[in-house]
Amino acid sequence: MNNRLGKIAIALVAFVLSFALFFALQTERSDASLDSQAEAAIPLEVALENGKPSLMEFYATWCTSCQVMAGDLQALKGEYGDAVNFVMLNVDNNKWLPEIFRYRVDGIPHFVYLDRQGETVGESLGEQPRSILEADLQALIADVTLPYAHTTGKVSQFDAQIKPNATPEDPRSHGSQVQETER
Repeated sequence: MNNRLGKIAIALVAFVLSFALFFALQTERSDASLDSQAEAAIPLEVALENGKPSLMEFYATWCTSCQVMAGDLQALKGEYGDAVNFVMLNVDNNKWLPEIFRYRVDGIPHFVYLDRQGETVGESLGEQPRSILEADLQALIADVTLPYAHTTGKVSQFDAQIKPNATPEDPRSHGSQVQETER
């Protein structure tokens, strides 16, 4: 009798888990899904030319932090979409390699805040609370310093004082010898 009762309990648990899994997969495709947001996002080319500030997100559909933030970003887009371009660039798409290198994307989600001229005014990496994103968006719209995103500024040009030797003395050096340039 105990063996039969155990089999019934296992079958019941399997049924409940199957039912829960079925509904979880059905609700995963909401309006806040990354795919639907990417389809509705402003193309990068348009964002760089329309005179509005932009929030550019580097993401991937497999990124759990990107998935977690999708609902908040959808809500923020609904609230600030008239004033800010929301651009989404999938890091799995080789089309965006130049941008990935330009903005030094080494983790996702990676957010880049662009001013009205398309210049970078701040960046943030990783999962961000909605309140932080909203404060940075409000500052972006007001054209003031972003309170939470790491700001980026102009850098000094560096001119190395040593250059590779054009004619190495030892062929085994493969051009690694250096000589001091005139000052």
